[in-house]
Amino acid sequence: MKIVFNGKHLNWTGGTVTELRRLYGAGQEIAIINGFAADEDTALNEGDEVYLIPKDRLPPKAALEAMMCSRHTPRVHEKVHAGRVAICGLGGLGSNAAVYLARTGVGHLHLIDFDTVDASNLNRQSYMVRDLGQRKTDALARQLRDINPFIDVQTSFVRLTEENVPEILKDEQIICEAFDNPDAKTMLVHTVLEKMPDTYIVSASGMAGYGDSNRIQTKKITDHFYICGDQTKNACPGRGLMAPRVAICAAHEANLIVELLVDVLK
Repeated sequence: MKIVFNGKHLNWTGGTVTELRRLYGAGQEIAIINGFAADEDTALNEGDEVYLIPKDRLPPKAALEAMMCSRHTPRVHEKVHAGRVAICGLGGLGSNAAVYLARTGVGHLHLIDFDTVDASNLNRQSYMVRDLGQRKTDALARQLRDINPFIDVQTSFVRLTEENVPEILKDEQIICEAFDNPDAKTMLVHTVLEKMPDTYIVSASGMAGYGDSNRIQTKKITDHFYICGDQTKNACPGRGLMAPRVAICAAHEANLIVELLVDVLK
């Protein structure tokens, strides 16, 4: 029978993954069959696509795409991979949302911020000690490429204003608003709704403190505008911004963005 092995056609007369690894591997590889990890006793069938990948190596682009496609199903993966999303603000919300979207395989992520990483960010933002002093756009772009080097990551080290928003964000399908500053949040939402009415914007409000995880919700405000959060708990003394609750809200934003890419956008 014929299978596709590591991207090439192979006439295969053996049986299980164990036999394939014995003939063509070194004994330490993981076996990916039709996008899913397989155990030793998995039998190979006509037309199977098989990769043997050393555990310390990045799989080829085709293998990684096959794995994502199998997990998402082809229709979902194609829409996610074709998605264009801007992350405006790369703090606790934006940095975590960007990581979730990169792991999901969103094909184009536009990272926008004008700040650098400092020690106060490490309690809730997706940065490391080695990132201190670096532009958030650069540090996060490097992290996303470490997660998935096959997606397109664009960066803009700039402060967004009412004047430059339409030009900087003109090519994006969905905008993730992730600013810390309330005035910046209001400016971005109002500018997008007024000047870019066909663009979707996912905003966030209220995620400070701890507890009350289920109070963080996703709400549709208009056809193109959504808010995630509890919309009440702003940061104040005794109720600061803490990683778990901020990340829950960031996950709400990322999850909604995936839903919009798959089920709403054409």
